[in-house]
Amino acid sequence: MMLGQPDLQTGGYSIGAMRLLARSTLPRFIFDFADGAAEDEWTLRRNEAAFGDYAFLPKPLNGAGERDLSITLFGRRLSMPLILGPTGLAGLFWPQAEKCIARAAAAAGTAFCLSHGSVCTLEDVAGTGASPRWMQVFIYRDRGFTRELASRAEAAGYDALVLTTDNQVLGKRERDLRNGFSIPPRFGPLDLAGMALKAPWLWRMREELQRINFGNYVRDGENADIKTLAARMQSLLDQGMNWADVDALRAQWRGPLILKGVLHPDEAREALQRGIDAVIVSNHGGRQLDGAIGSLDALPAVVEAVQGRMPVLVDGGIRRGADMVKALALGATACLEGRPHLWGVAVAGEAGVTHVLGTFRREIDRVMGLCGLRSIADIKPGLIRRSSFH
Repeated sequence: MMLGQPDLQTGGYSIGAMRLLARSTLPRFIFDFADGAAEDEWTLRRNEAAFGDYAFLPKPLNGAGERDLSITLFGRRLSMPLILGPTGLAGLFWPQAEKCIARAAAAAGTAFCLSHGSVCTLEDVAGTGASPRWMQVFIYRDRGFTRELASRAEAAGYDALVLTTDNQVLGKRERDLRNGFSIPPRFGPLDLAGMALKAPWLWRMREELQRINFGNYVRDGENADIKTLAARMQSLLDQGMNWADVDALRAQWRGPLILKGVLHPDEAREALQRGIDAVIVSNHGGRQLDGAIGSLDALPAVVEAVQGRMPVLVDGGIRRGADMVKALALGATACLEGRPHLWGVAVAGEAGVTHVLGTFRREIDRVMGLCGLRSIADIKPGLIRRSSFH
C-alpha cells in the first residue's frame, strides 16, 4: 500500500464511499473541480435523483444461477455495459492518471474514452495498448484543428470518435469560482494550513504539478504553459457550430462516430439521418447548462426517436449498478460514468479505478441475480415501474 492510500476493501465498499475517500484525499479545490457542477447544481442533483423514480419488479424464479453481463458494441465485446467517459485534467488527481484509467478499463474488459483535455497526449495513452479506446473531440473555430485531432486519433488506432456538442459555451462552475481554482494549483495560506491532511497527495504530485498541461493542444516545438493553452482552448470553442460541421467530421472519420450531449429526441433523429453511429444522452454531468433535463429523464424519448436503429448510451448520475440496470430497462445500450473513476484514481491510482469497476460489476451482477436475469438481453422495460417511495 502506498503512502496514505486507504484500504479499499473496507473503506471503499461503494461508489459513495469512494467519493468520501477522494474528498479526504484531495485538496478541497481539486475535489470540487471534479465533484462540482454549474451554478446551483440542480441538474447534477437531478441526474442522481432520477434513478430513485423507478423500482424493480423482480422475477427470482426465472433461475438466474449463471449470469452474463457482456454486451457487444460496434463489433467489440465488452465485459459489462459500462464505459469510462471522458474526464479532463485527470492528471491532477494522480500522476499519469489517464494511463491508469485506460489500463484499468482494458483489464476489466471494457472501453474508455479519452478527454480532449487530458494531461497525457492521445498518442501516449494509445501507447498503453489499452483497447477499446475512444477519443473525444469538439468542433473548433479552427476546423483544421478538429480535423487534425481526428487524424491523430485515427493514426493512433482509436476505435471510435466522440463528438461532444454541449461545451460550446463554458458553464459557470461556481465551486471553482468560490475556491479560486487555477491550473497549475496555487496554494494560499489557508490551503497550506490544511495541506498536512493532504500530504500523501502532495507528495505523489510533487513533480507533476508544474508539468501539468493540456497535452493534446501543445504544438510541435512549442513551449506553451497551461495558462496559454487554456486560453487557446477557450478561444477555439465555436458557438456557431452546426450540423454541417457534424457532416464534415462524418465524411472524414471512417470508424464509429458518436454524438455526445444529446437530450432532445429531434437531435437523435437528425443524428441517425446523418449517419451517426450512436448517441450519448448527456448533460455533461450538470457542468454546463444548469436546469437542463436529467439524463435519465431524457433517455426514453431519445430511445423512442431512434427506434432501435442505433445504440443509445447514457451518462450522468450513475452511482450504483442498479442505476445502470434501470437505464438499460429504459432502452439504453450501455452507460458511461465520469466522476466515480476520478474518485477511484484519486484514492489509489490504477488500483482505485479497478476497484470502482469491480464495485459496479458486482452490483450489476447482484441486481441481475436478485431479479432473475441471466443476461443483459433479459433486461426489458417490464423490469421496472415508476415509484414514489424515495
